[in-house]
Amino acid sequence: MEELRRAAIASYEHVREKDKKSITKTFKAMDKNRDEQISLGEYVKSLEKKKAYNLTPQIIFSALDKDGNGSLDFEDVIVLHYIMQSGRAIICMSCKTLMAGAYFSCSQCFFNASVSTFDICCDCYGGKKFTHHGDATFCDNYTLLRQSRSAIQEAPMKEESDVFEEIDIDMISSVANLTVTAGCIIM
Repeated sequence: MEELRRAAIASYEHVREKDKKSITKTFKAMDKNRDEQISLGEYVKSLEKKKAYNLTPQIIFSALDKDGNGSLDFEDVIVLHYIMQSGRAIICMSCKTLMAGAYFSCSQCFFNASVSTFDICCDCYGGKKFTHHGDATFCDNYTLLRQSRSAIQEAPMKEESDVFEEIDIDMISSVANLTVTAGCIIM
């Protein structure tokens, strides 16, 4: 979570002043009792109002609560805002924890727009603590990002569907096997 927090704070330092004011306004709107802290109740009510149900579980609140005092301060809300804007609220499909760093995705699901992704944490992947379709090829999120970039770079020359067909699944599988052998150390 610390890596995600650092990214959020770095991003906040570069946003426009009106966006910083918007984050401050969001914090004040969440803080119903004006104590400069967001309680779990205030957090859940605010996110339910925004229909951000994927962010309401206690586990996400606890991950955001850096000092562990049971409430969120302004910096924690900056991280929440970053997670919401970047789409980084990725939950392990097996153990239901927030994945703030490296994780694994089924590449077949990832590159198939008609199904949702299947993402699991390193512990569940390395320990085979998950169930998914038998021919699944898993890759870490960084490998998938690089494969997506390669596909996009070729896209202007080809139809998009052709590009996704050419993604080297064998290479992805090799990298996935290597990462398991290496003990899921991917950075």
